[in-house]
Amino acid sequence: MPLTKSQRIHLGAEAEVWGGDWMGKDAVVKIRKPRSWRHPDLEKRLGFRRMQSEVRLLIRLHNEGIPVPKIWDVDLENGIIVMEKIQGKPLIEVLRDDSISQDFIENALISCGSAVRKLHRRAITHGDLSTNNILIDTNANASLIDFGLAAVDYEVERFGIDLHVMDEILGASHPNIGDAMVHFVAGYEQCEQEMGPPSELSGGVPPTAKQVLNRLDEVRSRVRYHG
Repeated sequence: MPLTKSQRIHLGAEAEVWGGDWMGKDAVVKIRKPRSWRHPDLEKRLGFRRMQSEVRLLIRLHNEGIPVPKIWDVDLENGIIVMEKIQGKPLIEVLRDDSISQDFIENALISCGSAVRKLHRRAITHGDLSTNNILIDTNANASLIDFGLAAVDYEVERFGIDLHVMDEILGASHPNIGDAMVHFVAGYEQCEQEMGPPSELSGGVPPTAKQVLNRLDEVRSRVRYHG
């Protein structure tokens, strides 16, 4: 694998992420961390399956025009994925930067909602939708990253939870952006208006934007009730 690691970008529970160089191109390298408390054979099988699933989803999404990183190289035996480095700042940094205009932030949030809706229309839930896992470029366009917990699903509940996670993070970590989720939802709905109802896929028809947003309201109500 013609790869040079240069700087660690993120250290998580499941993997560490490095910036580097792959055949002269800026790359991001994801290296799965073995879980020491699992039996080695079980850990290897689970790690292999999870990374294989992540790679397959990313290749499929990229080929379908969804804004996700392009896969460049894979070593499943050693738990390594090499992908393109998408230019941009994490959404969390954009929302905390006082020098960035309100118009830019609103457009970025609309783009985030649209990108997530495009993902959901392919019957895929992200599973870890946070302001760390969305990158914003200089034109306020959003790209989605970190698909380690993503899954193919047709049940509306999982899609509603995806949005609820984002809703909770925007409200708790970025209270200064009062209408953040409003703009996100506007982008989510706008995507559906432009593209029409979701098409039937191999497992059925993914939930519509309206169905997902209705479920988001239900999840919010459940959380408030139990809270």
